[in-house]
Amino acid sequence: MAITYLEAIREAQAKVLAEDDSVYIYGQDVAGFGGAFKATKNLAERFPGRVMDSPISEDAMIGSAIGAAIEGMRPIIEMQFADFSSIAFNQIVNQAATHFYRTGVPCPMVVRLPSGGTEGSGPFHSQNLESIYAHYPGLIVMTPATVEDAYSMFLEAVRIDDPVIFCEHKFLYYHLKADALPEESLPIGRARISRPGRHATVVTYGAMVHECLRVANSLMNEGWDLEVVDLRSVKPIDTDTILASVARTGRMLCVGEGFPWGGVSAEVVSRVVSEGFHLLDAPPQRHNCRDTPIPYHPNLWKAHRPTAQSIADAARALLHL
Repeated sequence: MAITYLEAIREAQAKVLAEDDSVYIYGQDVAGFGGAFKATKNLAERFPGRVMDSPISEDAMIGSAIGAAIEGMRPIIEMQFADFSSIAFNQIVNQAATHFYRTGVPCPMVVRLPSGGTEGSGPFHSQNLESIYAHYPGLIVMTPATVEDAYSMFLEAVRIDDPVIFCEHKFLYYHLKADALPEESLPIGRARISRPGRHATVVTYGAMVHECLRVANSLMNEGWDLEVVDLRSVKPIDTDTILASVARTGRMLCVGEGFPWGGVSAEVVSRVVSEGFHLLDAPPQRHNCRDTPIPYHPNLWKAHRPTAQSIADAARALLHL
């Protein structure tokens, strides 16, 4: 039976709870209700006392997790929406991220961020914050794009002794399915060539991987062969795989759903220009959502975020440079 992206995350949490007594889950409505998106459904019954509802205070959730982590626990914190993690921003970037540097004591914790937009979600429930957290040393930022990576990367996230920001895209929760969970995976920090090609490299991550794959398949009908690189994690970022791909194709488009100013796509373009300028046959391009708050209306939202059509237009423009 096929397993969804959301079920893979639930199964990964169940596995780490079963294998490690130091793991617990804490968040708003994660126990009695099973979480806002049911990512913790039935886990409280299976693991009594280790899946706990928190107050409506993201700051308190992260603060308590940091204290538990430095005392030997491995907390998993669920934010109902990625946007709400900004309430705990100080705790995440000034406490969790710097703790090992300041004290030599690890702070192993995973903060789950249901990220990205869906129709009608608006500006407070749709943001992608991976760029913000990737800015800070000490944090690992994962952006799984497949069911298999959602499962295997989560298992690795819990085992890591650093704080991990786990960005799981809400649109993929039920739309993405796989036949089985993986037994092996790429290491964290290694990108994947999701589709080989020869005319241009498209670097992306999260839900945009699937939009870019659709574009690559459609442009085959026009005689263009795009290579799609799934970053998998944005901190660390796999510059070597990006540069190797650009060396094969000579052109690069970086696609991200997040805001354009100072984002992951800007970092990728900067690295390619500074380290691989000699590989380029055309200026590298990037394509993000619009630099405005995220609109509520479904039609405006579709015009705001990158879509297969807008990505295809950006790719065609690059291919004709």
